[in-house]
Amino acid sequence: MLTLTQSDPASLTQLGQVRSLPIASQWALRLAYLLYIWSARSRTRAALRRLDSSRLADLGLSPGAARSEAAKWFWTR
Repeated sequence: MLTLTQSDPASLTQLGQVRSLPIASQWALRLAYLLYIWSARSRTRAALRRLDSSRLADLGLSPGAARSEAAKWFWTR
């Protein structure tokens, strides 16, 4: 049985590439993967908003660049 975790989106990708699945299942898996990506972006950007300038410097980001990234919508790269 396939178990998905936040650290294992590759499992979902591999399952979506199985050609023996019905088309509705393939679309459902693609949608699930898209929702996973959007959720991860949203969480990451929310965490970025909470970092102070010294932690941003550790990441090599300026406060302006961090604000710009954190302001993006979850569906944008």
